[in-house]
Amino acid sequence: MSKVFAKNLSSKQVMATDGTELGVLFNMVMDVKTGNLVDLLVKPDLALDTSKYHTDDQYIIVPFEAVRAIKDYIVVDKTLAKGLPAEVIEAIA
Repeated sequence: MSKVFAKNLSSKQVMATDGTELGVLFNMVMDVKTGNLVDLLVKPDLALDTSKYHTDDQYIIVPFEAVRAIKDYIVVDKTLAKGLPAEVIEAIA
């Protein structure tokens, strides 16, 4: 994935690989020791059922490893975004 400045990600729409709009990027969580991004905090779309996602108060927590592309949208793998265990993901694939 090419480099993208954080300021260009502010308020960018987040969409799952199946076309579901998850919401708008609110913030990112970074590991201060490594500088790696860990999670995206997404303000969920009003129509989204957030019960299948990890949440923290009013935001969906999407692991950064779920990010597949950053262009007009931040596109995330829906299975990884839901935080399913690796065994379940392997069984689905």
